[in-house]
Amino acid sequence: MTSVSTDVMRLVRRNKLVGMWAAKKLGLVGDNAKAYSDELAKGALNVERNDILAIIRRDFDAAGVVQADEDILAVMNLYWLEAGKKTKGSDASDAALVHIARNLMR
Repeated sequence: MTSVSTDVMRLVRRNKLVGMWAAKKLGLVGDNAKAYSDELAKGALNVERNDILAIIRRDFDAAGVVQADEDILAVMNLYWLEAGKKTKGSDASDAALVHIARNLMR
C-alpha cells in the first residue's frame, strides 16, 4: 500500500469519526447520524468536498450549534491521531504533528 492511499484511508477514518461527533452535536441519531458521518467520510475522496471544517461550520451555523472553529479543529486533530492508530503505515511522527498543531492553535 502506498503512502498516499494510507493517508487517504486515514483521512476517511478521521472524517468518519469527526462526522459522528458533529452529528451528535447536531442532534442526529441512528441512521441520520451514520449518513451524515458517511457523507463527511466520502468527502475525503473528493477534492471539492474535503473541507470538513467548512461543512461542519455551515451545518452548525444553520442548526444554531455554538462551537468555535478552534474547538472543531481540536476534535479534527484528536481524531486524526485516533485514525492513525487504526491505519496501517502510520508511525510515531503522527503524534508529533498533532502536538505541533495543538500548540499552533493556542
